[in-house]
Amino acid sequence: MSKSKVYLVGAGPGDCSLITVRGLELIKTADCIIYDYLANPGLLRFRKNDCELVYAGKKAGAHTLPQSKINRLLADKAKIHRSIVRLKGGDPFIFGRGAEEALYLQKKRINFEIVPGVTSAIAVPAYAGIPLTVRSINSSVGFVTGHLDPANKTSRIDWPALAKGLETIVFLMGVSNLSLIVKNLIACGKPKHTPVALIRWGTTTRQQTIVGNLGNIVKLAEEAQIGPPAIIVVGEVVNLRKQLSWFENKPLFGKRIMITRPEHQLSVLAEKLIQLGAEVMEAAAIKIISLKADKQLTSALSSRQYDWIFFTSQNGVLEFFSFLERAGKDLRILGKAKICCIGPKTKESLEEKGIKADFVPRLFYAEALVKHFKQPEFRGKSVLLLRAKQARDVLARGLSDAGMSLKVIDLYDTCIEKESVLKIKEALKEGIDLLTFTSSSTVKNLIRLLGKDYRRKLSGVRLASIGPITSGTLKEFGLKQDVQAKVFTIDGLVEAIIKSND
Repeated sequence: MSKSKVYLVGAGPGDCSLITVRGLELIKTADCIIYDYLANPGLLRFRKNDCELVYAGKKAGAHTLPQSKINRLLADKAKIHRSIVRLKGGDPFIFGRGAEEALYLQKKRINFEIVPGVTSAIAVPAYAGIPLTVRSINSSVGFVTGHLDPANKTSRIDWPALAKGLETIVFLMGVSNLSLIVKNLIACGKPKHTPVALIRWGTTTRQQTIVGNLGNIVKLAEEAQIGPPAIIVVGEVVNLRKQLSWFENKPLFGKRIMITRPEHQLSVLAEKLIQLGAEVMEAAAIKIISLKADKQLTSALSSRQYDWIFFTSQNGVLEFFSFLERAGKDLRILGKAKICCIGPKTKESLEEKGIKADFVPRLFYAEALVKHFKQPEFRGKSVLLLRAKQARDVLARGLSDAGMSLKVIDLYDTCIEKESVLKIKEALKEGIDLLTFTSSSTVKNLIRLLGKDYRRKLSGVRLASIGPITSGTLKEFGLKQDVQAKVFTIDGLVEAIIKSND
């Protein structure tokens, strides 16, 4: 047998958080990932940097590769890589052709492992508020592929048995054949008033659900222009959706929100908004560039002791500790200095590194710090200010004016993330409900990315700002925020967005 192994991994129904623990572990360590159309591409962000990605998606009317070529692709990659993940939507063995791939690998004497996934057959109805079994309503449920033409005489589907023997029926991949499915069920005895639900893009922020009965569902589907991917649920359990619908009732459900933050900070805000039902587009408006100020830091910290050391951002904390690692130093280099930081997230980042801040201003911006340190007791105290190169000069100037002895070191710089241009322009073209800004830098760099006619491109788009400083930068460019956080943090911004949507 080959020393390589192919893992047939169920990616789940669409929601990234429904991937299994085992599936996520394999994604993180895979040398090669061959993924499907219905496997959420968001899962790929967990891969290794050197992992090879191969798209082998198949959707209605558009197959990137036929199944025979996918089978051979798996075998070919097994000759090159040790760990190959075949990432398949839902569960590999539920109408996913996983068995065919496993049999091919077995024939070629290639090691394989099956990693079950949460199938859309059960997850999608649950996200639509439809329980497939309820003690007082039904005692049977069946899963049927709707991909095969019901009129085909060679079909293995026993329509009379389905219509009479199953109280709840779930059809996967059946929306294209909806009219024929309905016709066969009615012809075989299912009453026209039998409830039916059609759920498109289930478990994702694009989820769309329509409810009717066998007598009118075809017309309703045409009016709503429901296309694949969608599943069909037939049975009395559909009626419980009125009471049990939860996913589509989330406060930001269906809202299209673009977030602009440094690339390594995108996921925090994105995950919070997704949990609230929003469809999130991530575009890094700025890129963090380490200035590797090792010489300046070494000189500053070895030549004198400071009364205070100021950290102004999470990025500054990360850069400082990267310096300690490169220099082979530890926290003793700080001596007896007290620590000041701006904002709870910077405070949390320091605490993760074993440092408790001595002072965090109630308002999370430079002016609040300056006001505090203008007190007479701080005159003559020495300060090491660690910041971004393009930081506002308010803090440094204010501390100097307050009579403090100041040493400023720029730890990192920001620049525009040119690779985000296409993402941003495409999102604006498709239409977005809200555009978020978490710093003045994201405002300036997004405008540089959009070009001279940025006002026209942003016309009609609501803007959300993390605080008054960022809002002031928007105003400098002739723009006005529609939403502003009261607490100048990511959580504060999310709360403000929710309230603006009420």
